[in-house]
Amino acid sequence: MNSEAKTVAVVDYGMGNLRSVSQAVQVAAQGSGFQVIVTAQPDAVRAADRVVLPGQGAMPDCMRELRESGLLESVLDAAASKPLFGVCVGMQMLLDHSAEGDTPGLGLIPGEVLKFDLAGRTQPDGSRYKVPQMGWNRVRQARHAGSAHPVWAGVPDDSYFYFVHSFYARPANPLHCVGEADYGGPFAAAVARDNIFATQFHPEKSAEHGLALYRNFLHWKP
Repeated sequence: MNSEAKTVAVVDYGMGNLRSVSQAVQVAAQGSGFQVIVTAQPDAVRAADRVVLPGQGAMPDCMRELRESGLLESVLDAAASKPLFGVCVGMQMLLDHSAEGDTPGLGLIPGEVLKFDLAGRTQPDGSRYKVPQMGWNRVRQARHAGSAHPVWAGVPDDSYFYFVHSFYARPANPLHCVGEADYGGPFAAAVARDNIFATQFHPEKSAEHGLALYRNFLHWKP
């Protein structure tokens, strides 16, 4: 490994959509000077310059696997000191608690994760809301102090991103919501605090705008 290369670690604790996430980050990293590593080694997560925390499946399983893999402490260490990008359940894990399995999260962003309660409700076109939400949805970039979060740089407001989820995050502090989508009501599609940025949607399945987010994350200086 080139000792000059900066590294971005995709955390492999057995529950992430690792192949597509890491491939998307590698595409985004072309020409950036970053080397992308997929790692299950706590020391490699601690040594990386930036960290991506993917997640898919059920929140209780993700938290258990993160603990049992020995990677939980290294993720907390990374979140305290370097840019970290959470994806899907990797975003939900950042909050205090999830209603899915009554599961404690990492407590990095105050708030809770709730289940969509849309039974019997219909969408504007007359069809019933389905849970999970699966497919493309528009994301409004929340503006705080007049500007959008820097990881949105160059991404048009109200762009479409790809979602697959039955649960959604509700940050305790509205300032931590940096992107909002609507599915039977508004919900946090992206959250951020200090050096942490995370999305409920899958950037790696969201075409060019998703790649732009990963690219911006690599250049972000929180």
